[in-house]
Amino acid sequence: MLTFAYATVLYRVSDVVGVSERFALVFGGAMLAGVLCGRYLGPRVALVFGTVLLALGGFWYARSIPEGFALLVSINRFAADIVALLTGLSVLQVVNAGVWAIAFVPAPTFLLWYFAIGRRYALATLSGGSALGLFVLTGDAGAPLTLLGMVGAVGLVGFGDLERRGGGLRGAESVATVLAAMIVVSLLVSVVPGGASDPILPGGSSGETLEANLLNAGERVQVLGGISLSPEVRFSVQSEQPAYWRVGAYDRYTGNDWYRTGGVQQLDGSLSGPPGETRTIGQTYRLETELGVMPAAWQPTGVEGPPAGRTRVTSTGALRPASALAEGSSYTVRSEVPDTSAAELRNAGREYPGPIEERYTQLPASTPDRVEAFTTQLTANADSPYQKARVIERWLENNKEYSLDVERPEGDVTDGFLFEMDRGYCVYYATAMTTMLRSQGVPARFVVGYTPGEQVSENEWVVRGFDSHAWVEVYFPEEGWVRFDPTPAGPRENAEQQSLEDARAASQPNVDSEITNAAETPTPEPSSAENDESEENGTPESTSPEEPAENVAGGDPGGDVGGASAGEEGTPAGVGGVAESGAGPSASAGTNGSATGSTGESGGLPSLPTPSREGLLLGVIVLGGVLASVHRSDVSKQVYRALWLRRQRSRDSVSDVEGAFARLEYLLAREHRTRRPGETPRKYLAAVDAGERARRVGTIYEQARYAGEVNEAEATEATGIVADLVAERSRLPNVFGRAF
Repeated sequence: MLTFAYATVLYRVSDVVGVSERFALVFGGAMLAGVLCGRYLGPRVALVFGTVLLALGGFWYARSIPEGFALLVSINRFAADIVALLTGLSVLQVVNAGVWAIAFVPAPTFLLWYFAIGRRYALATLSGGSALGLFVLTGDAGAPLTLLGMVGAVGLVGFGDLERRGGGLRGAESVATVLAAMIVVSLLVSVVPGGASDPILPGGSSGETLEANLLNAGERVQVLGGISLSPEVRFSVQSEQPAYWRVGAYDRYTGNDWYRTGGVQQLDGSLSGPPGETRTIGQTYRLETELGVMPAAWQPTGVEGPPAGRTRVTSTGALRPASALAEGSSYTVRSEVPDTSAAELRNAGREYPGPIEERYTQLPASTPDRVEAFTTQLTANADSPYQKARVIERWLENNKEYSLDVERPEGDVTDGFLFEMDRGYCVYYATAMTTMLRSQGVPARFVVGYTPGEQVSENEWVVRGFDSHAWVEVYFPEEGWVRFDPTPAGPRENAEQQSLEDARAASQPNVDSEITNAAETPTPEPSSAENDESEENGTPESTSPEEPAENVAGGDPGGDVGGASAGEEGTPAGVGGVAESGAGPSASAGTNGSATGSTGESGGLPSLPTPSREGLLLGVIVLGGVLASVHRSDVSKQVYRALWLRRQRSRDSVSDVEGAFARLEYLLAREHRTRRPGETPRKYLAAVDAGERARRVGTIYEQARYAGEVNEAEATEATGIVADLVAERSRLPNVFGRAF
């Protein structure tokens, strides 16, 4: 269990980056080496060998990253990275995380199994527990895994000590009872690391706002269940034209959530812009509340104002303040916005830079094959990455309903959204589109920020919490990153407007500023300069005069895109319904659908969540502990005795009488005392003043026991008397009746 706990964390990391098979080989080799060496090597030699494994792993990892050897020789940088890991930096954020996992796993695995085989259980626990403790601090080991590892560590010490002392079954039952108690207490009292972000028992909707999940998540964005919207004003923007106010981008997908890898560096001077044609947009932001992020139109190239001297830049080009920006503060950003046409994007080709392709086409090795198969069918007629992006974007818009009230699917999020869910919100749409593009070898990333907001004057917009949003950026050679938004705009804006109206009706504070009014003010359409698809959907409107949007991918305007028919086995209904209203049960939820429509699910009892492997193991341990406790406390014997006292199977007359007297003797012993050695049945019944009926049973028993003769009528009389006495003197009624 202890090995399983920390190895599961590392296996998940290797699976996310696609090196799980190599990891399994290294892990299995380290375990086998520990088992074999445990019988032949001394502890000093083993410790040296374990240290060498750790050093070689560190050396191998350093070779795989830029400036890796500089990291090893720089004490300050090395210490800073160690501190970062110990204070919550997930291993999934580490550059070349798969190499890190493979480099780390041999040393603790070898030492744990070496010491365990050598019966040095405390040292074995220290070796495995240290590895697990590291992942508790990084946040990669959630509550179930942490608890499972703790139970394994305690069991290793407890059972190991018992084995060395030659303890028997009673001692083993005590250890099992303690382990079960640990699990039960942890379920009742939330003290295990992991907390609400990774509960032991699955729950329902998250109750978190969309903005909090997307923009305050730091280096990780979780895909949650149902969320809510915040109508409070966050900031105002003065800009020459509206844009999506970008906050951050995430590159590593785990199947469940998103991580941003790479470091953050201080902004020194200006930043480079996109490689293609651009237009300059200046924006001035004024904060109406404290904000820990720095929104900016993509792609920011310079910052002016109070945060300029303490602005940092992430590896994905997002601006971040060194500390939270206070209410009333302001800053100005200069951005170079990609200015490209559909024709240019169609002709951009697939000559991606190596680092871009490797980083932004990553998918977990455990991603279900049907995701790629479905996407391949959907985009079969698309002959360029741009056309693939357009087909996927339109299919998601037209075939999935927008709703904030959803249940998070089990397993891979994209697989669940495509094949099991009828509805979702922007996080699901953006995750699905990014994954689908990556399955086709097209670099894409998950992006978060704010939509333009409410226009209050010609060049000014007010942005609220509910304007937080997630979308997709796709990379095109010689053009850079271009935005696509697969979330249907109409239902999303309806939900936002309803949230604002409800907040105003309830007189909720901070939903309006000095430049807004309490009247319903719909978000205007983007200006003509913004109305082309390069700003609204990442695709220029110039495609419309020459080719219908439905026909961008070269498919039949009235039929299926990619040749996959609706309802085909293994694919969602309406697979080709890019522009059709009746392509399938999901296709009716177009851009003008309800924001909170029905789920499309059949009635009946809700399905129970599938337990995880950790949960199953914990359940088995609890069951074992309960059984051990029952056996140790003699509860099983008491239950058996209670049933035996009330139930006697009829065999032959002598056996029936002997059984009846044994039941009588047990009943009297419980009420008075047991029969002493050498004390005859007659003397015993007289000593405890058992009564006339009991003495009659004694007489019949003496006849059967010593004479060996008794008739059926006497046997029936004896068993009947005892059954009556049991019914009268027992706490439980005689539900079984007389002997049968």
